[in-house]
Amino acid sequence: MNEASLRSTLSKNIKRFRARKSLSQEKLAEKMDISTNYLSDIERGKGWVSPFSLVKLATALEVEVFELFRPQEAVPPDVSSVVNKCLEDISVSLKVSFEKSLGDAVKRLQQNL
Repeated sequence: MNEASLRSTLSKNIKRFRARKSLSQEKLAEKMDISTNYLSDIERGKGWVSPFSLVKLATALEVEVFELFRPQEAVPPDVSSVVNKCLEDISVSLKVSFEKSLGDAVKRLQQNL
C-alpha cells in the first residue's frame, strides 16, 4: 500500500464511520477539538493526521485506530434493499404461521371443552 492509497482508505473510512454515527464534519471536528478545515483536509486526502489526532478521531468515531486504515470491500448499493425485502418476507411468513398455529390450538381447545 502506498501513501496515496493509505490516504484514500483513511478518507473513505472517516466518511463511512462519520455517516454511520450521523455526524457532520463540524460535529466530528468539535468532538475531536480540531478545526473543521483540518478535518476536511484529512477527509479529502489533502492533510495528514498526527498520531495524537488519529487517536482522537478513532475515539470520537468509536472505532479502533486500525479500522481507519483497513480497506473495505465494495458492497453493491442494492444489498440493503434485498436484505430488507427478505426480512419483510420472513416476517410475513412467521406471522402467517403463528396465526395458523394459534388458530389450530384454539380449535383443539374448543373441541376438548
